[in-house]
Amino acid sequence: MSSAPRDRDDEGRARSARPRDGLGRPLPYGARGVERQPEGVVRPPGRTLVEAQRLLDEGKPFHAHEVFEDAWKSGPDQERELWRGLAQLAVGLTHAARGNARGGARLLLRGADRISGFRDPYGVDVSGLAVWARALAARLEGGSGDPVDAFAEAPRLTRETD
Repeated sequence: MSSAPRDRDDEGRARSARPRDGLGRPLPYGARGVERQPEGVVRPPGRTLVEAQRLLDEGKPFHAHEVFEDAWKSGPDQERELWRGLAQLAVGLTHAARGNARGGARLLLRGADRISGFRDPYGVDVSGLAVWARALAARLEGGSGDPVDAFAEAPRLTRETD
């Protein structure tokens, strides 16, 4: 029994070179996928929010989660739970869009709880996001289990200003 070699980076860490769709699902090698977010990018908080919002607006919450993951791994300790919670909201929407209502609801609630202790840092609409996440989780828990439309369900990360 032979197995195909695993994709690894220079340090030997697993890195899947398989293309992925807009919801982060792996596609067959050689298929045309959505451009992946580079890993380990250190962005200022405002840039993180702009990039993640762009991806959410394009219906790509999995890719937005990767942007938030970079922020939580590179940001100051006192902000890690904020970025981690935002990543959980994005991946919760990802699960919901893939048809995993139960997993989506759990992650949305976990993310809402995680960010709730913050007071709108960087203009993040913490209370609005928590309301959005809890409402979507309730719909998922009481719904048919059908996938949601990630594009239509994308939240606004920051308060709208005139």
